[in-house]
Amino acid sequence: MFDGIYFEFPKLIFVIFFFIACASLCKMKLPSLYFPHTASFMKNTASKSKLLFFLKWTAISMMIVALMSPVKDEPYELEPKDGYEMTLVLDASQSMQARGFDITSPTSTRFDVVKEIVSDFIDKRKNDNIGLVVFGAYSFIASPLTYDENILKGIVKELYIGMAGKYTALYESLAQGVNLLKMSDSKSKVIILLTDGFNTPDNRFPLDVALDMVKKEKIKVYPIGIGGQNEYNKQVLIKIAKESGGVAFGAANANELQDVYKRIDELEKSEIKNETFSYLEYYYIYPLFIGFLALMFYVYLRNKIGASE
Repeated sequence: MFDGIYFEFPKLIFVIFFFIACASLCKMKLPSLYFPHTASFMKNTASKSKLLFFLKWTAISMMIVALMSPVKDEPYELEPKDGYEMTLVLDASQSMQARGFDITSPTSTRFDVVKEIVSDFIDKRKNDNIGLVVFGAYSFIASPLTYDENILKGIVKELYIGMAGKYTALYESLAQGVNLLKMSDSKSKVIILLTDGFNTPDNRFPLDVALDMVKKEKIKVYPIGIGGQNEYNKQVLIKIAKESGGVAFGAANANELQDVYKRIDELEKSEIKNETFSYLEYYYIYPLFIGFLALMFYVYLRNKIGASE
């Protein structure tokens, strides 16, 4: 507990010499004319006087130690991580309620299966800084970039179909993923965009604008279309991947989707800068408390026996 403790004001230890000098030079002398039996009384209370002496100097010493301010540095460091910064963009539109995507769990919706696979993917990416965007008729940032996979998995668990509307704002969600990564200094930025539908026709956000944002921020996009090949716009996903330097994938079932995330798991990694911070933990309260108790006992015993040093 006390390893690594040092004093903020170590020179205050010299204050003890003031008390030593005072004890030697400033003793109270009681003339025998007024107190003829003082010597006899002090002899009878010698053991109690020793205790008073100990308590007095314990109180003085502990007070000085408290003034010296014993502290300990408690450093916290996010070590450099051999990962990259990533945004997971998930489709939560109404079409994700289709069942039968996982043959081992036919009653589960596509979104249920996606959440399970994405959570497993997050759990494996302990060295990555990951954020989350959810979209339907509109898109929103469900989680900023974080290294804490437990928090991120907890957020994924709470997602539900239709929480962003029942339609598919695909291009807008891509732009939202860029916004989440644009403040990052990482050399490797990735968006994994998962959808099972076409961009909503009346959505006014153009694909070209989203792609310009992607290229400006030098972000690789890995689009994933799930379901039958006619259920999502394969050509658009290929275009997004090609212009961003990524790869487009298709997954007709849960097993294929797991394989897709395994392949993405092998992406090239780059170093992310570490963050270091620390705080000072103060321990002056311990000597201060001991000194206070010693002083209280000293005063109590001194008043009780009427002794004077």
